[in-house]
Amino acid sequence: MIDLYTWTTPNGRKVSILLEELGVPYNIYPIDITKDEQFSPSFLKIAPNNRIPAIVDQETGIHLMETGAIMMYLANKYDKFQCEGNEYWRVVEWLMWQMGGLGPMLGQVHHFVKYNKGKSDYSETRFSTEAKRLYRVLNERLADRGFIAGEGKGKYSIADIACWPWVSRFEWQEIDLNDFPNVRDWYVRIAERPAVQKGYSIPKFTTEVPLP
Repeated sequence: MIDLYTWTTPNGRKVSILLEELGVPYNIYPIDITKDEQFSPSFLKIAPNNRIPAIVDQETGIHLMETGAIMMYLANKYDKFQCEGNEYWRVVEWLMWQMGGLGPMLGQVHHFVKYNKGKSDYSETRFSTEAKRLYRVLNERLADRGFIAGEGKGKYSIADIACWPWVSRFEWQEIDLNDFPNVRDWYVRIAERPAVQKGYSIPKFTTEVPLP
């Protein structure tokens, strides 16, 4: 059994969506970051960086923070949502791209454009410009492909599951997905999956899945 400590953020949804896709039983422990619950001593023992999500695998006793590590662990444990051969490393490549680029940069857009608009024109312009560049990178990757990694048209993997929740906040980022048609089609294709819709509302319902 997996214990999931999470909240309704893109990073939290990455893991809840993966667990729903895996179809395995798991326990949900909400960590309300609006109340600073991530700084509690009990959570610190599981996630020393005080960030959600985190997991504890009751079968092995292992506890993990950092979504990339969590997703690789779960994909390996249940042998699903990975690719084989050289494409395994393509999954890892794009997972690292999300963790090192897409997530952090879009997070800055949320901070300056969504929550602090007008406080720093420089920051708004800098991070919005970088966000659009990253969307162009993903749009090019998805040209003539259904999914990010995998041979041929691609295979649904943790690379897709990692990127999708960040794109789901396109409205916060003031991004028009119609400007990135390959991303738009990929996004809608994944949004239609029942496990994605369910995982999106873990640990609680906030809104319906946004659609362009």
